[in-house]
Amino acid sequence: MEDKIYYCQNCGGVMVFDAKSQKLKCPNCDTEIDIENDKSKIIEHDFSRREARKIPLSEKKSSTMQCKGCGAVVEIDPDCTATECPYCGSKYVLADKQVQDIMPDGVIPFKIDKGSVKEIFSKWISKRWLAPSKLKNMYERDKIQGIYIPYWTFDADVDCPYTAEGGKERKEKVKKSDGTYEEKTVVDWYDTSGRIKNFFDDVLVSATKNMKNSLLKGIEPRESKKDLVSYSPKYLSGYISECYTVPIEDAHRDAVSYMENKLREMVRSDVRKRYDDVRNVRISPIYSDETYKHILMPVYSTAFSYNNKTYNVVINGQTGAIKGQYPKSPLKIGIIIAAIVAAIVLLIAVTAKGDELNDNKSLSITDNENVVYEIDGSQVETENIIELD
Repeated sequence: MEDKIYYCQNCGGVMVFDAKSQKLKCPNCDTEIDIENDKSKIIEHDFSRREARKIPLSEKKSSTMQCKGCGAVVEIDPDCTATECPYCGSKYVLADKQVQDIMPDGVIPFKIDKGSVKEIFSKWISKRWLAPSKLKNMYERDKIQGIYIPYWTFDADVDCPYTAEGGKERKEKVKKSDGTYEEKTVVDWYDTSGRIKNFFDDVLVSATKNMKNSLLKGIEPRESKKDLVSYSPKYLSGYISECYTVPIEDAHRDAVSYMENKLREMVRSDVRKRYDDVRNVRISPIYSDETYKHILMPVYSTAFSYNNKTYNVVINGQTGAIKGQYPKSPLKIGIIIAAIVAAIVLLIAVTAKGDELNDNKSLSITDNENVVYEIDGSQVETENIIELD
């Protein structure tokens, strides 16, 4: 990205982006500088032309660094002190080739500062009962890194003719083998067709191969447009930004797949307005006015090792949503299994004891037995009057 060092005009210190104030701030004297947000600069590009604005290498101030462990390629700001990869914890080295990067169209800035991340992490790990106890004390502030993750967003206006089969349910009495009747639900199927229209706005597709998609999906915002601001390198001051590794063509295929899944859901809903059931949905979507943007999403990421295995935790730098991997304690799993086995054994014992008590309560009086009752000091004898089971 187009990064450079911002020096404080008051004391000469290096200014960094402050998540709380949303301004450039000097950590030495607290001087702040506003960052311009010009929404008109957030441009939707025509997908058919795909003319990306690139930053010439001669104007680039950041350094392209590559992780020795997982191979992740990131852009590191001159004033960023990070030396470890947020994905695997390995060290960075200067990349063999400096990347001519694409200029982002917009950025979602960090709103949560690094000081709040510990509380978010601690709350999350405290609810992981199966995690080893010592893991809850493994938080290391220096290993949590703020990184801007690259994303593509796609818009499309879709006109979608469809065909399907709609089912009408009816009740029918069926004769059983014993001569009785039972009522069954029968579905009669009919061909149907229709057309739905929908505008897809800002379909998000991750542009990184270095972070597991399942982790990112767990923290992605439902809507990106609301918090998106026009790109400025000032937002990147003090942070890492990753270079995209998913080409736009691949991302577009993922976006189309997402759209078509949504269209099938819409078709099913539309058919169910007229029928009870639906099957064999076929769609023929026609796409128009397709556009795209390249944006940056704020993520706090850390990687930690436990028993020679690496685990990742990510936190949305805007909302605080957290998703992560963690090891499971064999001891705690053993305790759960033992508790379940003990509960089953106890249940069996209680059931058996109950059966035994019921047997003891059963009383059978034979024809040759007399029963003597004492009522108010007088004895009354009965003969063969009752049988208790």
